[in-house]
Amino acid sequence: MRLWTVHPCYLDAKGLVAAWREALLAQKVLQGATRGYRYHPQLERFRSHPEPLAAIAAFLAGIAREAKKRGYCFDTSKIGRPPSASKLAETRGQLLYEWHHLKSKLRQRAPERYRSYRALERPRPHPLFRIVPGKVRDWERMER
Repeated sequence: MRLWTVHPCYLDAKGLVAAWREALLAQKVLQGATRGYRYHPQLERFRSHPEPLAAIAAFLAGIAREAKKRGYCFDTSKIGRPPSASKLAETRGQLLYEWHHLKSKLRQRAPERYRSYRALERPRPHPLFRIVPGKVRDWERMER
């Protein structure tokens, strides 16, 4: 499960669809509607929000807006509640780690998209996140 800190505008088509599906799964986990993934580390930051379901709804809404811009029809009725207006703090280190990870994926899956963003050093975050100083989060499973 990858709930991207980077803005969904950087995701390729495959990544955007995967982000939607994984966020819907995360919503089910936070609703207590599934047994799997209950302890997935990516969910820690959503659980730390005063309203975890509103936070995941905001995350889903950000993905849906990007999908709509691209002409995709994601079923927004699957978003379980109104999105939170309260942003989640996330570290610059986490954002940059994910950016590097995403660029590696794009290099293989979507070379044109990779070339468009290759030189970009400071990506925008998903609208849910407010970036603060800090390192990669402890819950991140670092690639070796």
